[in-house]
Amino acid sequence: MPFEDKLEELERRKRHALAMGGEKKIKRQHDRGKLTARERIDRLLDPGTFLEVGMLNHSDMPGMEEKTPADSKVVGYGKIDGRRVAVFSNDFTVLAATTSRVASRKEGELKHTAVKRGYPVVYLGESGGARMPDIMGAKGLASVGGGGMDTFVQHMSRVRETPMVTAVMGECYGGPTWMACLSDFVVQVRGSGMGVSGPRVLEMALGETITDEELGGWQVHAEITGMTDRVAEDEKDCFDIIRRFLSYLPSHRDTLPPVAPVPEDSGSKMEKILDLLPEKRNRTYDMNRILACIVDAGSLFQVKPLFGKTVITTLARMDGHPVGIVANQPGYGAGAMDTNGIDKVMSFLCLCDTFNVPLVFFHDIPGFLVGKEAERRRVAARVMNYINALGQVTVPKISIIVRKTYGMAFWNMCGSGCGADFLVAWPTAEMSFVDPAIAANVVFGGKKPATDQDQDQWDQLVQSMVDDASPYGAAGMHHIHDVIDPRTTRDYIVNALEVCRDSRTGGIGEHRLANWPTKF
Repeated sequence: MPFEDKLEELERRKRHALAMGGEKKIKRQHDRGKLTARERIDRLLDPGTFLEVGMLNHSDMPGMEEKTPADSKVVGYGKIDGRRVAVFSNDFTVLAATTSRVASRKEGELKHTAVKRGYPVVYLGESGGARMPDIMGAKGLASVGGGGMDTFVQHMSRVRETPMVTAVMGECYGGPTWMACLSDFVVQVRGSGMGVSGPRVLEMALGETITDEELGGWQVHAEITGMTDRVAEDEKDCFDIIRRFLSYLPSHRDTLPPVAPVPEDSGSKMEKILDLLPEKRNRTYDMNRILACIVDAGSLFQVKPLFGKTVITTLARMDGHPVGIVANQPGYGAGAMDTNGIDKVMSFLCLCDTFNVPLVFFHDIPGFLVGKEAERRRVAARVMNYINALGQVTVPKISIIVRKTYGMAFWNMCGSGCGADFLVAWPTAEMSFVDPAIAANVVFGGKKPATDQDQDQWDQLVQSMVDDASPYGAAGMHHIHDVIDPRTTRDYIVNALEVCRDSRTGGIGEHRLANWPTKF
């Protein structure tokens, strides 16, 4: 056969790349309960769809060519549920998947090309950070920038055009953490860790002994920092979460999200929705149960469910069409939104506005959580950042007042004058500056009623303020569009969204929040 020696050499090089770090390193990866980089790609993508880019890459350091197959990064194109994506998978069997000049150039080029072509980006992270000694010294440090005067900032910054997902699947320090900070969605597998520097570096540099879990485990980032959007039980669960998240979004921002079949029992519990709302105005309840009743059956997909729990941010579907829902959660802190909740909502607004996902707001909020700690966390600045972000949203917005909505929080939840395409209330709604009981205390000078007569006056004042907070006053002056029967809420939202899609823009937004930082 002509050129047989050439073809044999090509085959040898490809076998070497596919062997990754060798049998011992692969076994070590499996013994840790983890898949290899290539196995992860096979499990995530539709079978037979992966097209690799840069398989024959290796380190540019002399003598390291054979020790760095694919230069520790396996990247390319494939499909998820029939849709094209770009995928990056760190190969921990090759020098702990540390990042070199060649690997960085490969990743940067694929990321740029994927966005240009309109493909979502999925980054499967497990890496020890930058590779040493490759980046040591002046030449080493400066060369990591990609070769041009603006190439590094392009690689390490982002204007949202296509969805980006990062999976934290093991030790993720340096590069994978930066990618997580750029992503729209981060899923973290239990037992993994994410941070700027790993425990070994901290121990050598600072004398601080700490585990991966303590430094940046799932509880740190899902409950405290809010960096992690969902927690996966294992790698299989991780891939399922990624697929489901992407199913709510378009491949790029210039098209609408995909429509899914509507489950048969969707909306079947609407007649009994008021059974989920306590008749006593000060009783708590779980807003998730109300949302589950309204949306397509089984379609709720919460984002950051363990962070900022006083507010719910969730993707869902209405009549098959994806929507983003922002809903107060009275089951936590009576629904008074804290600064974590504010950050959570702003991040969600950016996601939905960029990718043409209509927003539906459900009010039951007594206001923002205030006090000494809140002021130290810059609550006022965050409230105003939130209202500014809301003002930039150009996707359809529907706002429904379920129960209480007081003070500045009314506007932040897309109240009157805040761009709602449809603003309606349930007859159970209360709209006012503050809770009537608080207002009565102010009127009485902060003193408790001293006599039965004072108590009667106090009770009458509270009741009159409750009556005055009825939504009919706002509806009568056309400050809201309607007061609706709660049992018709699903049909109302479906019809309102159809009106918005039938408009001149067809439901495509202007993407004004595409350059808003993805993390806070």
